[in-house]
Amino acid sequence: MKNIGLFFGSFNPIHLGHLAIADFFVENSGLEEIWLVISPQSPFKEKNSLMENKHRLAMVEIAIVGKPKLKACSEEFDLSTPNYTVDTLDHLKKKYPKNQFTLLMGQDNMAQFERWKEHNQILDQFHLFIYPRSQSGIIPTRFLKHPKIHYFEASLMEVSATEIRNAIKNKKPLTNLIPPQIEEYLEKLNPYH
Repeated sequence: MKNIGLFFGSFNPIHLGHLAIADFFVENSGLEEIWLVISPQSPFKEKNSLMENKHRLAMVEIAIVGKPKLKACSEEFDLSTPNYTVDTLDHLKKKYPKNQFTLLMGQDNMAQFERWKEHNQILDQFHLFIYPRSQSGIIPTRFLKHPKIHYFEASLMEVSATEIRNAIKNKKPLTNLIPPQIEEYLEKLNPYH
């Protein structure tokens, strides 16, 4: 049985902060692989600012070249939208019964976790690995000492995809925000002009 971490995101675009989180869990959590699950539409996000699925998938694939433990996962592209994590987890569990999945998420999501569809079902069936975020609400007390929720201390770089989109729009430098090969891809695509 393979233990796989699922890192969900719109990756619009993938940036160095995402890669730092994935690398951190590869090195510090005992997970054998991290799948970056590209979400076509989060129930909590507007769809209109999203680049096409194929471009976000291509950028994730480009960004993880040379990182054999990271995989791009487009499973949600074929599921109905908006994408609820519980439905995706159910789908992955059925499709890959030999794998054990762990959900990776930021503290900011943990603060909102009670709003997630079937959040108790997720907790019954999966472990959650939580990484710190500087902007985070209050985490409900019952989630602080829960046996399936594991908090990791990590100094992770805070990068906002909105900040990157604005920098691209305003022709500002993207150094230290995204990998150079992603910058090249975006220059050709020019998605936020």
